[in-house]
Amino acid sequence: MQNQAHVDSWYAASVAPLEDFPRLQGEVSADVCIIGGGYTGLSTAIFLRQRGYSVALLEANRVGWGASGRNGGHVGTGQRADQEQLEKMLGPDHAKALWDLGLEAVDTVCELIDDNAIDCELKRGNLHVACKAKEAPELEAEVEHLSSVYGYDQIRYVDKTELAELTSGQGFHGGTLDSGARHLHPLKYAQGLARAAASSGAQIYEGSRVLSYSEGDKIRVKTDGGEVLAGFLVLACNGYLEKLEPRAAGRIMPINNYMLATEPLSEDLARRLIRDDTSMSDSLFVINYWKLSADNRLLFGGGESYTRRFPADIGNFVRKYMLRIYPELGDTRIDYGWGGTLAITMNRMPDFGRLSPAVFYAHGYSGHGVPIATLAGKLLAEAIGGTAERFDVMASVPSPTFPGGTLLRWPGLVAGMLFYSLRDRLG
Repeated sequence: MQNQAHVDSWYAASVAPLEDFPRLQGEVSADVCIIGGGYTGLSTAIFLRQRGYSVALLEANRVGWGASGRNGGHVGTGQRADQEQLEKMLGPDHAKALWDLGLEAVDTVCELIDDNAIDCELKRGNLHVACKAKEAPELEAEVEHLSSVYGYDQIRYVDKTELAELTSGQGFHGGTLDSGARHLHPLKYAQGLARAAASSGAQIYEGSRVLSYSEGDKIRVKTDGGEVLAGFLVLACNGYLEKLEPRAAGRIMPINNYMLATEPLSEDLARRLIRDDTSMSDSLFVINYWKLSADNRLLFGGGESYTRRFPADIGNFVRKYMLRIYPELGDTRIDYGWGGTLAITMNRMPDFGRLSPAVFYAHGYSGHGVPIATLAGKLLAEAIGGTAERFDVMASVPSPTFPGGTLLRWPGLVAGMLFYSLRDRLG
C-alpha cells in the first residue's frame, strides 16, 4: 500500500522529499505505541527515547500529513484561551502554571529546532490586530495585565498610527506586538521532528492506519498489516481520531480550515504588507492569520467549513478574506490553495487525559497546536515515566463534551459558528 501523498500546498511544494518510512508488517513490540505522526506523536517519540523507552509510532499516511503539515506556522505564547479567561475559570495559581507552560512550549519548539538542526525558516514575532474599535483598549489592558501579573515584558501595545507603519492591512484599530512568539514552515518542522525521532531509535511506520486496539496484559494495536504489543499507548490523532476512541472523541470537534499562497511578491510590496516579517493574526472569532514565506509569498489563512467537504476552489474561497485586509492584492496571482482538518474544544483549551493507567491522549489544540502539541510530547513522556504533575496541570483543565456527543455535535457547532461569523461581519 502506497502512502497517501501530502496535499498540494506551498508547504509540500517547498520541502525536500522525506524518505518513506516502512509500512507495519507483522508483529512488533515496544514499550510505548504512539498513534499519529504529527507534532504530538513525533515530539512524544523524541522525549520518550531520551528516557530510554522503545517506541513504535503508527501513521496512517505520511508523517506531518495532517494539520501538522498544513497549518499557518504560528508559534504563539501562552494558551489558546487568554489569561484573564483562565483566571476566572481556574483561579490565579492554575492560570499562572498554564502561562508558564505556554512559554515553555515556545522554548521547546526552539530547542528541538536547535538541537536537531531543523531548517524550518524560524522567525520571531507576532502582530495581533483589533478588528473593532472597542477591542483596542482591551488589547492595551491585556498587555498591562501580562506585565503586572505575569512579569511578561516581550509584548507591547501598538496604536493605530504606529500600526499603519507596520502593515498596509485595512480595518484595524490597534494591536499587540509579541516578540516572544515565533513562526516557521510547519511541514519542514514536522519532517525535522520525524528525522530526529528516527535518528534517536524510534520505529516509525507510515501507511499504517490503526483499526482498533485492546487492553490486556499488553496493549494490542491492530493495523491492516500487523500489530504492535506495547505497555503504554498514546493517542495523538487530533482531528483524525474519528471512531477509534469514542471516550475521547466527544470532547473535540474536527473542523476544516483553509489557506492560500500568492505568487512571490516584490520586496517592496512584501515589506508594505508586513514591514518586519512577523506573523499576523486578527481578533475575529473565525480568525484570519497570515505571514510571509521565505520567497515573499503571502501565506494567508481564512475561512472555515463545518462539513466534511472542502470548497471546490480553495484559493478563491480564501482570497475574499485576504482582499478585505489587503485590497492592493486584487491583481495578485494565487498559486496554491489548500485545506486541512484540526480539532477544537468547547472552551478552546487542549484536552489532555488518561483513559486507563496505560492509555494517554492529547488533542484539541484549537489552532494553537504548533507549540502546545510539541509541549504535549514532553509532558506525555514525563507522565509515562512516572512524573505526571505537569501533565496534570493540563489534564485538570475542564474539557466538556460537545452537546449531543459525536452524533449530534455538528448541528450545534454549525449554528454556533454561524452566529459568531455573523457577529464578526456585523461588528
